[in-house]
Parts: sequence; C-alpha cells; structure tokens
Amino acid sequence: MPKEPLSNTSPQDLEIKDAQLIFNAVWADLEEEYQHQQMLFPHETIWLGGAPGAGKGTNTPFIMKTRSITAEPIVISGLLDTPEAKRLIDAGLMVGDREVVGILLRKLLEDKYRDGVVVDGFPRTKVQVECLKLFYHRLLELHSEFLNTSSTVNFRKPLFRIVLLFVSEQVSVERQLSRGDGIRAHNITVRDTGVGELVEERATDLDEGLCRKRYRTFKESTFDTLQSLRKVFHFYFVDAESPVDQVEENIEREFAYQSSIELSRETYELLRHIPLPQELSRHARQELVERIETYGTQDTQAFSHIIRLLETKFIPIVRAHAISGNARINTEDTIFDDRKNLRMAIDILTERGYHVTVDIHKSDIPDRFDVQTGKITCRTQRVFRFHIRFEAPEIRRGHH
Repeated sequence: MPKEPLSNTSPQDLEIKDAQLIFNAVWADLEEEYQHQQMLFPHETIWLGGAPGAGKGTNTPFIMKTRSITAEPIVISGLLDTPEAKRLIDAGLMVGDREVVGILLRKLLEDKYRDGVVVDGFPRTKVQVECLKLFYHRLLELHSEFLNTSSTVNFRKPLFRIVLLFVSEQVSVERQLSRGDGIRAHNITVRDTGVGELVEERATDLDEGLCRKRYRTFKESTFDTLQSLRKVFHFYFVDAESPVDQVEENIEREFAYQSSIELSRETYELLRHIPLPQELSRHARQELVERIETYGTQDTQAFSHIIRLLETKFIPIVRAHAISGNARINTEDTIFDDRKNLRMAIDILTERGYHVTVDIHKSDIPDRFDVQTGKITCRTQRVFRFHIRFEAPEIRRGHH
C-alpha cells in the first residue's frame, strides 16, 4: 500500500514524529546505560522560561526557596559548556534538540536533583515541548510500574510546573540595555584599575535593535511554545515587570499549595472535602461582624452580661500579661454552660483582635453523702479554660 504523500502531513505532525524519534532514541540510550531501577528523576521539576530581561537569574533563588529546592538550577545555556556538548561542537556538529534532550536527561539523573530542580531555558522549541510531554508520560509509567513495591518512594508521581516570567517589549529592551551598560562600565573599571575580572559583553545587550529582535524572537517562538503547555501541566504566568519584592509576592501567590496537583487522584479524593485555611478565612471577618450584630440586637441580655464579665474579670488578667501576650483564664461561670454564650465570648474577644481558644474541663465533685446507704452523689464541675493570645510589645533592653 503506497505511503501517504509527505505534502499531506502537517508541520505539527512532523514535529510530533520528530520528537518521538528523538525522545525514544535518547530514552533507549539511557536504559542501556542505566539499570531500570536507577532511572531516578526529580520528583518536582520547575521548567522556567522568560523574556530577555524578565529576571530569571534574579528570581530563581526565590522560586527555589518557595519550593524548598536546594540543588543549584540547571541552565540550558550552561549545559552547552559540558564536555559532551563541546565534543559535538569541536567535531563541527550542531547541538540540536536530540543532543540537548540527551544531555539534560542525563543531568537530571544526578542524585542531588532527586527532590527537586529548576530547569532554566527548556523547552524552547515545539519539538522540545513534545519531548517534555513524552518524558512526563515515561515518568508516569515508572510511577505506575513501581507503585506498591519497595521502590515506591523512589518513583513518586512526577510534578511538572511551567513557570513563565513575563515582561513587555519596552521593559525587556530597557533592562537588556541597562544590563549591557552595567557590564560595559564594570569592564572599563577593571581595565583601568586592574582589579576584578572582565565580564562578557553581549552585542544583544548593547544595541536596541538587537534587543528588540531578541524579544520578538522569544515572543514568536518560545512564548507560544510554553503557552501550549497550559492544558498539559500546571502553569504559572508571573508578571515580572514590578520591583523585585512585588514579583516575589506574585511568585508566592502563584505557588500557593494545591494538593490536587501534588497528590494522586485517589488520595486527593479522600481528603478534598477538608477545606483549606484560606477557604475558611475568606469570609470569616464578614461572618464575625454579622454574628456580633445579631448578639447586640437579639441576645442583648446575654451579650451585656458577657461584655461586663470580660471587662471586669478577663481584661484585668490580660493586662497583667501584656508583656508576654499570653494569658490563661479559668472560670466556672454557668453562663458558659450554654454553648451559644461561649461562642459569643470568643467572638467578642476575636473582634477586638485577640486569638482565643477554650477547652472545657469536667470533673465530678462530691455533693451529698447518704449516711444510711453510703451513697455519694456528685455534681459535675465545668471549668472553662480560656487561652488568650495577642501581639506583645517589643521591649527595648538597655546594654551595659
């Protein structure tokens, strides 16, 4: 049966086929080189991309800190300085997608990356994107293969995060030129004083036209390439135009805990009905105000009684512990036998800025003794133990 004419094959189909050929060849080489049970890749991989001047180098340490990653990042441009890449270059060969994928996967097998790693600059091409998808599915296969075995801990569910630091063309150009000016000024000082080391001056950081071309190349190729992964992996789009502290806030917000991504579907289904703290606190203040307004209009007698109790009994003790910011108060007041009144007291103190917890200690106290039968009748004593915490003042201490 004749083959389908090549002209009927879309460019996307060709890229997918190329990626399959490249990845399968690389994977076969790895399986031949490593024992199957030694194919231990990072549990979490952050694939970091960004426009020129977006601050990847500046923000990588904070991203690592946020995700508790300690191993140094893998920078793809730096991998081209490895002996393997240099041998290819020295032989007059191009370092193409296959070579980059092969070098990268071997690097990821190093023990120090086992718990997590940031990869800066991959994927950049559509073929690399398809290779990334194939890599993820191979890791899922390994996870399934070793599930419920003694090696389960080594083959955890892979976690891929795509992080894109984005800036506009104007900001990118300004930052590239500023970097170029800084490097040039540094090199002039080194040459004049003989102190320090020269830093490579990139032509792309010194010419506005080249800066714009570099940005547009990113926008037309790498940006669209990374965007295509939105529906495949968890995707973080970070506005990187603001000052560093604001960008860090953006990163922190993007990396908020999401168990649906990190846990297996079966495990997540078991615990997903337990709410996250932010879900509980989202409307807590509004609900607190509504409850207190209700107390003041519908439970005025109990409300007034509890306020007087807090003012006369609780607050003097709290004042005595003002320096520590930590007070414990026990009371047997029977008004708190009604749980609604106990909640009212907690709400009043909470509204005033205190953090309050209460536990109820119950004990049986002998109340009557029948001399004829010897029967002892007890009553239940309830002690409501309030733990009130608040921000303590900073005390300046003198130095001798």
